[in-house]
Amino acid sequence: MTQPTKLYATVIASMFALQPICSMAKSSKAPYDVFQPQREMIHLGVQAVLTCNGLFTSNRTIAQINQQELKYIPGKFGVEPSKLVEINHEVKGVAVSNKHGTTIRAIYRDGIGCIILRPDQGFNVASSLPSIKLTKAPENYENIDWPLGEATTPYKFKSTTQKAAINDVANWAFNRPTKEQDTLSLLIVHRGQIMLERYAQGINRDTKTRTWSTAKSIFATLAGIKVDRKELSVTDSLNLDWSPNIKNSASDPRHKITLGDTLQMSSGLYPIDSFNMEYANGSGLSYWAGESSAAGAVNRGLVREPGTFWDYENYDTLLATMSFKKTFSSVEDYHLFPSQELFNKLGMYNTVVSTDQYGDFIFSSQMYTNARDLARFGMLYANGGKWFGEQIISPQWIEYSTTPAPASAARGYDYGAQWWLRKSDKNNGPAKAYTTRGNRGQYVVVIPEHELVIVRRGLDYGRQGFDPWQLADRVVDALNN
Repeated sequence: MTQPTKLYATVIASMFALQPICSMAKSSKAPYDVFQPQREMIHLGVQAVLTCNGLFTSNRTIAQINQQELKYIPGKFGVEPSKLVEINHEVKGVAVSNKHGTTIRAIYRDGIGCIILRPDQGFNVASSLPSIKLTKAPENYENIDWPLGEATTPYKFKSTTQKAAINDVANWAFNRPTKEQDTLSLLIVHRGQIMLERYAQGINRDTKTRTWSTAKSIFATLAGIKVDRKELSVTDSLNLDWSPNIKNSASDPRHKITLGDTLQMSSGLYPIDSFNMEYANGSGLSYWAGESSAAGAVNRGLVREPGTFWDYENYDTLLATMSFKKTFSSVEDYHLFPSQELFNKLGMYNTVVSTDQYGDFIFSSQMYTNARDLARFGMLYANGGKWFGEQIISPQWIEYSTTPAPASAARGYDYGAQWWLRKSDKNNGPAKAYTTRGNRGQYVVVIPEHELVIVRRGLDYGRQGFDPWQLADRVVDALNN
């Protein structure tokens, strides 16, 4: 599918300003927000995507979606979800409109989940959108022993005290002091066996929910496979066609940015997702308003030396994704790589990665899966990259991914390559513990020292987030009972 030749004028304009234009300090009028039209589009798109995936990817009800998936919209946008919602079961799509007549649509596609459309597109484009034919789980998948299948045996606790302690941890995870922390599932794997598995009402073992930025750690694993095969290098330039394309493109300083810089969130590019602009500009237009995830990612100027300053940007992951895509000879190979080289091998048959409408994976956030598949993923790291005799990723890649990025020093060295690390000033917990981290409380905590993987899924909302390290400490303490 052809990439768009230009971005929205508003997106181009956003390169030149981080903050809205404000009125004079003495004026009684509220500051004028030049990004308000984009905020409104994105607000509609968030509701469209979450509702569409909730219905057709997660198989949840509208009541459940309104109660949980959409719960964080008022706090994030300051308005309630729109009531102008159309559900099209024929194309498996959702349209959300506002009172001004703007409509954003999302359409479900096999093997991908829901794809967001531009505001000028209707449901009639459904057949032109990408889809991926994924391999189905084996017929006897339910009877194959965990983790290759779904059949489990009860964990043998060393004492009733230990069992009670683990159950106390689960109670603590689900019974939070604030309703803003909404735990959907908790799964603890010890030495390859499910020690505890619990789900909230309305959620079960098969329920897929959005990973948000936990997807970044999964993408880093796919990139690591390519690095291990010498098809990518963290020290090589991204080798991308930057925009705008200057006359002497060879002198473009952005060519100095390496794959490693983007994986470690230190590209040095103009920050777009910072300063509360994620839902007004930048990657928000790709996630929620139908913009190309690739076009926006390459349209930033360099403001710092690459590798010297840490700044969390979804676009950095999307730049790495573009470099990753260039290693494939066909779009089909690109689309099948995650399932063929990682998911199917681990038994992760409940996982889908979304693309934009142009077929580019949105590895920075758009992935749907269940708790068991994430536990399988965590086990791969706990086992040093080996899976039943096959070395899927090298120990060297795991070490690279979980070694603090030099630019994260000011943060206490808490970030590696798309993985979050236990801060150096928190030395009372398990050594060499690291975690994925996704919005609304998505965590896969890996503690190799204890052969332990902890998966916590949530639909949190509000400012008081769930602390994965408190959970990890409690699980380790319970193990020692």
